[in-house]
Amino acid sequence: MVTLKELAKLLNVSVSTVSKALSDSSEIGESTKRRVTELANELNYKPNRIAQQLKSSKTKVVGVVVPSLMNPFFAEVVHGIETTLGSHNYDMTVCISNESLEKEQRSFDLLSTGSVDGFIVAVARETQTKHNIKHFENVSRTTPIVMFDRVLNDVACSKVIVNDYQSVYDTTRYFIERENRKNILLISNIEELSVGKYRIDGYTKAIEEAGLKTKVLKLGRELNPRPLIFDYLKENKDLDAIVSIDHITGIMALNKAKLLGKNIPEDISIIGFGYADSKYVSSPNISVINQKGFEIGETSAKLLLEELNSKSRVKHKTIMVKSQLNLNDTSKKV
Repeated sequence: MVTLKELAKLLNVSVSTVSKALSDSSEIGESTKRRVTELANELNYKPNRIAQQLKSSKTKVVGVVVPSLMNPFFAEVVHGIETTLGSHNYDMTVCISNESLEKEQRSFDLLSTGSVDGFIVAVARETQTKHNIKHFENVSRTTPIVMFDRVLNDVACSKVIVNDYQSVYDTTRYFIERENRKNILLISNIEELSVGKYRIDGYTKAIEEAGLKTKVLKLGRELNPRPLIFDYLKENKDLDAIVSIDHITGIMALNKAKLLGKNIPEDISIIGFGYADSKYVSSPNISVINQKGFEIGETSAKLLLEELNSKSRVKHKTIMVKSQLNLNDTSKKV
């Protein structure tokens, strides 16, 4: 591989001139920049990343820690992060906590020794339930952190959140006011998480305002919730609407309702949490609260880059990305 020194010799200029030309410095004339760039491209010159890091004290790498990549929401967020970082010549290292506090702590220990310039993280389930934040506090003293979706309010860092309360409140009101539904079930397997609590609160508020009875099926960490969902639907034949506040139980409920002979959406309407393409993994196509994962990832990366590139101390921000109700075949056309 050709080096900076070899380029300079071939062009009969100094190493400094080549370096500045490749950095688009205003000190170098356009014709010289063009000569340097053309030869560098022709010879497939690649800058020495380690040397650049030593010179700038930056790795140009961001650590991304997420609970899972099996959940399409987190996969979509990571895609948004990667796309944004890549457009600013940053790379990323992804670690998966698998909802474990210990694995999350190990990820931070591994990456906070100069391997990355900053972190983007969605907090693990166990971290939230145990509220252990020491690893975040230790790192945030020297390295910027941006939290998204699952955040800890008492950690001093920037955050990207979703309007969890309002989105489920509005969805429940939609069932009540537009579809005239009276027996609305909320299904959850994330009730112990902050986002789950906000969503349940939004549902409860809308139901109580309408003078209806709350019906909440909490599944916890049940590995196979399908039988529980099936039994609940079988025992509560008067249900006429379901709102699922996680990415998978809405589709499970849809399948079980069909097994029980329910016509959808005539007998029962179903809206889940998901992403724009969720409709393609069910039949009929499920209606969803679209969390806009790509936009969340994009926003998180921009917030972190803003902090990394600032010459002064940046005030932490909290940005809300509003979700969108995407109505498809499992809700009435009204």
